[in-house]
Amino acid sequence: MGIHQYFKSLSNLEQLYRCPGRYKYQEHNVASHSFKVTKIAQFLGTVEEHNGKKVDWKSLYEKALNHDYAEIFTGDIKTPVKYSSEELRKLFSQVEEQMVTKFIQNEFPAEFQEVYRHRFKEGKDDTLEGRVLAVADKIDLLYESFGEIQKGNPEPIFFEIYQEALSTILKFKRMHCVQYFLQHIVPDLLSEKYIPHSELNEITDRLLAEYGS
Repeated sequence: MGIHQYFKSLSNLEQLYRCPGRYKYQEHNVASHSFKVTKIAQFLGTVEEHNGKKVDWKSLYEKALNHDYAEIFTGDIKTPVKYSSEELRKLFSQVEEQMVTKFIQNEFPAEFQEVYRHRFKEGKDDTLEGRVLAVADKIDLLYESFGEIQKGNPEPIFFEIYQEALSTILKFKRMHCVQYFLQHIVPDLLSEKYIPHSELNEITDRLLAEYGS
C-alpha cells in the first residue's frame, strides 16, 4: 500500500504498448512516450521563450511527465477511436479521472493527495504550457507513425495517424514553436530517404493548404 504502489506502477508503464493490435516494426510504450514528449516540450518551450513568451517550466515539465499516467488503468486507446467524437473523448477522460482519483485516495498520504490530483489532471488546457504539451504529444505521435511509414509498414492506419497528428498540430499554427516546426523540421522530415515521398508529401501539402500555413 502507499507510495510503494505508485513507484511500482511506474514500471508497468513500460509494458503498455502504444497503438495496440497493429503490426509494427518498432514498439513504443507509454513510459518512453512520456519521456520523449517531455524532451520535445522542452524544445518547444525554449522556442516560445526565445520569442518573448513567459514559460512556467515547473508546470510544463509536470504536465509533460504525467500526461499519460492514467493509461496505466485504461491502456492506450487507438487515436482514431479515442478522437472519433468529442463525446467519446470526454467519456474516456471521465473514466481516467475517476480511476486516478480513486488511486490517489487509496495510495497517497493525505498531505500529498491534492498535489498529485493537480499533477495527474488533464494537462492540455488553454495555458501556454498546456498548448505546448498538446503540440509535443502530437509531434511524438507523428514521428511514431512516420517511423512505420518510413520502414514500409503497409498498414494504412499509420497514414491516418500521421494525418490526425499533423491536423492537430496545425490547429496551434499561431504558436511560435509550431511555426518553427513547420518551417524547419517538417521539411527535414519529408526529405528523409527510403520513404514513399509522394503520399506523405500529398497529405502534408494538403493539410498545410487547408490550414493556410
